[in-house]
Amino acid sequence: MREYTEEELRLLTEVLPNIARELRGTMASVYAAANRLAPMQAREKDPSVDRSAAYFTQSFYRMSRVVGNLSDAQLLAGTGKLPLRADDIVGVVRGVCERAEALFESEGVTLTFESDKPGQIIAMDPSLIERLLLNLLSNALKFTPRGGSVAVRVRVTPRSVFLSVSDTGRGIAAEELEHIFDRFLDVGSLAPPPHGIGLGLALCRRIAQGHGGAIVAESEEGKGATFTVSLPNVRPATATLREPIVEVSGGFNRTLLELSDALGAEAFSYRYLD
Repeated sequence: MREYTEEELRLLTEVLPNIARELRGTMASVYAAANRLAPMQAREKDPSVDRSAAYFTQSFYRMSRVVGNLSDAQLLAGTGKLPLRADDIVGVVRGVCERAEALFESEGVTLTFESDKPGQIIAMDPSLIERLLLNLLSNALKFTPRGGSVAVRVRVTPRSVFLSVSDTGRGIAAEELEHIFDRFLDVGSLAPPPHGIGLGLALCRRIAQGHGGAIVAESEEGKGATFTVSLPNVRPATATLREPIVEVSGGFNRTLLELSDALGAEAFSYRYLD
C-alpha cells in the first residue's frame, strides 16, 4: 500500500465528501417525488406500475451506493484503529448471507455460508464488517454468471479469524491484482463496466486494517476469485460507547443498497423493498 499524496488526501477528505453532500439532498427530493407518483400501495396492486418504478428504484439505489462511497472516502485518509466492541463475527456474517441469499437467487447465482464454529466473539465494528462483506459480495455477484456460485467461509484459529468470499466468475488478470485496492486513484486502470468507481475495495482494505487485520485477493482468469480478510482473534480491552462511524443505508434496505450494482431491476420490485 502506497502513501497518499497531499492532493489525494484533499480529494478523499474534502472534495469527494462535499460532492456527496450536494448529491444526497437532490437525490432525496427526486426519490420523494417518485414515491408520490408511484406509491408502494399502487406498485403492489399493479405489476406494470411496479416494473416501471423498479427501474427507477434500481438507478436510485445504485447512485446512493456511489454517493455513500464518496461520502466515506475520508475513511481512507485514516491509518489508526477504528473504535471496536465485542460482537459475534460468525453471527454477523451469517446474518448478511441470509439476507442476501434471495437476491443472489434472483440473479441465478447460489450463495452458501459455512463456518467451522457456531460463533466467535472478537473486537469488531459490526456495521463496518457488514459493509466490507457486502462490498465483496457485490463484486462476486457482479462478475459471476448465472449458474455460478459464491461461497462465504469463516475460519477461526487461536490468533486470527479468516473471512473469505470465493466466486466462480471470470477472475482477475494478474496485472490487476497488484493494484486492485488502489484502483480508484488511476482512472486508466478501471476495467470495462460493470466496475463502479473503485472505492469499494479501498474501503474494504481500510476497514480490515482499522480492525488490525488485512485483506488479500487471489485469482486466475477464468477460474474465479477469492478475497480473504484476516482479523485478530481478540476481544476489546475496554468497552466503547461510540456508535459505528459509518452508516450508508439512509434508512433503505442496506443489503439491497450494497448489492445494487450487481442486481437486475427485478430485485427492486415492491416485495424486496417492503
